[in-house]
Amino acid sequence: MDVEFIKSAFQEAHYPPPDRPEVAFAGKSNVGKSSLINTLTGRRKLARTSSTPGRTQAINFFRFGKTLYLVDLPGYGFARVPMKVKKSWGEMVENYLRSRHTLKAVVVILDIRRDPSAGDADLINWLNYYHIVPIVVLTKADKVSRQQAGKRARLIEERLKDVSFSAPILFSSHTRQGMEELWKRINETAFSEANLTS
Repeated sequence: MDVEFIKSAFQEAHYPPPDRPEVAFAGKSNVGKSSLINTLTGRRKLARTSSTPGRTQAINFFRFGKTLYLVDLPGYGFARVPMKVKKSWGEMVENYLRSRHTLKAVVVILDIRRDPSAGDADLINWLNYYHIVPIVVLTKADKVSRQQAGKRARLIEERLKDVSFSAPILFSSHTRQGMEELWKRINETAFSEANLTS
């Protein structure tokens, strides 16, 4: 796939030109966000993976083909960083989500084995408020049985029913389950006529 890292940004002045739709990826620091991005793009080391949560400290932009940016947002939740740094991450990400008009969707990544937190629901609610489409993805589907995966997906969908209006996508970086469905949802959202004219 034609994909490459463009730049890291800590503030709006560092963003690339807003000349194409963008889809961002957000999730807690231990949900497999980097592995998901690498699997989606077919590039093993495009997004850095680490056993230490919270390594992504900037907003990282990747060019995908000639028509789309993929954006890796800093993880939230369990990052072992000073509170001052964590607060600045929140402000940095919120400014990006609020001001970037070419942002069409955010892939909200949850571990299928964990119940959604208040922070997860708050993020989705916040995206809805700013008319940014949330695409909920449940990673690590290969870590549970197929029956358990279905049960967990229904439970999480029920927990998020007040903020998320579409069924979550089951995803596995190991088996590539859900990759085609996620790409379909990304393309439908990023390139819909309504989104391109907004």
